[in-house]
Amino acid sequence: MPELPSIQIAALLHAGLLVSDLARAKTFYESVLGLTRYPNRPDLPYPGEWYELAGGQQLHLMQLANPDAASIRPEHGGRDRHIALAVKSMDALKSRLDSAGVKYTASKSGRVALFCRDPDANTLEFVELG
Repeated sequence: MPELPSIQIAALLHAGLLVSDLARAKTFYESVLGLTRYPNRPDLPYPGEWYELAGGQQLHLMQLANPDAASIRPEHGGRDRHIALAVKSMDALKSRLDSAGVKYTASKSGRVALFCRDPDANTLEFVELG
């Protein structure tokens, strides 16, 4: 097999999550997590919302059928597929999650991090950056 050129992936530009109820998901991502909508989402053939994250990255919510909706998820999100997001204050995040009644678990790695699930059981990891 010939040697292939290196791709050199430079960055993660966005993560996409499937949601079953866009209004419910928007309440979570906007009211609980405080994310800001990206104003220029193109006209796509399905409902969705895009959010701006620091560093030019985005989080895309897509209201589409989830082929894994009936699958059994592990109790601890760190043992499930997930995306990791950096936060400046873990205390502020915990306060917002507690106020909204969102359950979370601490990272089992010893890092200052926690895992929670959105209303569609998508796993989110939050890591405090010092």
